[in-house]
Amino acid sequence: MPLVDKERATPAQLAVWDRIAQSRGRVAGPFAALLHSPELARRIAETGHYVRFEGPLTQAERELAIITVARAFDCQYEWAAHAVLARRAGVRDEALMAIRERRAPDGLTPPEAQINTYASALLREHRVSDEAFAALEKRFGLEGLVDLTGTIGYYGMIACALNAFAIEPTPGEPPLPV
Repeated sequence: MPLVDKERATPAQLAVWDRIAQSRGRVAGPFAALLHSPELARRIAETGHYVRFEGPLTQAERELAIITVARAFDCQYEWAAHAVLARRAGVRDEALMAIRERRAPDGLTPPEAQINTYASALLREHRVSDEAFAALEKRFGLEGLVDLTGTIGYYGMIACALNAFAIEPTPGEPPLPV
């Protein structure tokens, strides 16, 4: 079901295809499925561009949140893509393994645990404690906390698209145990 052949795209899909490729270098993963709704794909891509490339979080903070989301959704593609990016951003292998093996927050430093616990609470309990909120608001400011929350929500939506359309990663990163 993913749209991987540009020659088969409609004019509306082509316009969005080119914007996504310009922003990310190629059209792959969730966007190959989302392009079946070009306007939705365009809007999601614009939000994703901000979240991934322009937001105030450091790359390591963002990637830690993303791999927490990938683990929560058992999203193989998102995990494979972002575990590599997390390592490049400086996220420790111990942190990656703790999240992968569902041991976190054990094995995480206190700053890593803050992000992981906040994201996990939102995804599991759909709420966060006043204490967790206050600690992250102190750390990031309200704007940064909104961006962290938006990153978690954005990648949750992306994980849903990847899982719904059964988009699998290219081989490389060991698969998540499910």
